[in-house]
Amino acid sequence: MTTTQDRGHAIRTLTSESDLRAIWPLVSQLRPEFDEDRFVAQMLRQIGEGCRATVLFDEGGEPRAFACWRVMEMLAVGKHVYVDDLVVDTTVRSRGYGKAMLDWLKAEARRLGCARLQLDSGTHRQDAHAFYLREGLRIEAFHFGIALK
Repeated sequence: MTTTQDRGHAIRTLTSESDLRAIWPLVSQLRPEFDEDRFVAQMLRQIGEGCRATVLFDEGGEPRAFACWRVMEMLAVGKHVYVDDLVVDTTVRSRGYGKAMLDWLKAEARRLGCARLQLDSGTHRQDAHAFYLREGLRIEAFHFGIALK
């Protein structure tokens, strides 16, 4: 587990099952279709494939923001950080935790030699969209998909 101190917050990248279980209540706010066991199993698989689970803890040690992210390279955008999931505890929104996590992700992307940070956001998440736009992210494309099962 790596730890970074940022403006009084501790930002840690988690790798253990016990740490992932401890943050499940936070992640469940974004992914209620999962249960704890499914979340932990999937995150451990994704971590094994290079994904990172990073958590911002407040001064009291409570998890307040979670990001699941990875470094990727694509012809269209080059080397970049792709954020799979970003969630801030609904009970403490608008207190700067999301901004602190996003700022950390941008800095980490730069440190890793990435040219960009990218993420997708569900069309129904207007509050998240407003936050991303305030933080300088722009709507650059439509994301298309189809279920294969």
